[in-house]
Amino acid sequence: MKYATIAAAAFATLVVSGVAQAADHQVQLLNKGEHGVMVFQPNYIEAAPGDTVTFVPTDKGHDAASIDGMIPDGAQPFKGEISKPVTVTVDKEGVYGIKCVPHYGMGMVALIVVGKPANLEKAKAVKQPGKAKTVFADLLSKVPAGN
Repeated sequence: MKYATIAAAAFATLVVSGVAQAADHQVQLLNKGEHGVMVFQPNYIEAAPGDTVTFVPTDKGHDAASIDGMIPDGAQPFKGEISKPVTVTVDKEGVYGIKCVPHYGMGMVALIVVGKPANLEKAKAVKQPGKAKTVFADLLSKVPAGN
């Protein structure tokens, strides 16, 4: 009986520690932030597979959505609702391009890098509207070389 209790406690500790290892990255959706107007803050995140990213519309009128061609193979595309938080689990390695649908052309975009960015070249090839092109050029240049 004593060993069964110890084994159960050890198993519970492993289960809890496995869940605790996944991080939740908080991203604010702002009218004005450190990098100008209509921004995700932060707009660049390095995450581990299994982490979550919660997009919080701190200022109303924003959403977060994946960009076609800028998510890893096998990853689920997503689109949050205007002015409502959305949490996404990034479980596939690669880069995830994110946009605020109403402010995409104004450059309201973000980049999440999960593990090895296997789809980096494919993501770079996606045509971006307006200011998003400039913002993504900067964000994509931050992806660590050799990954």
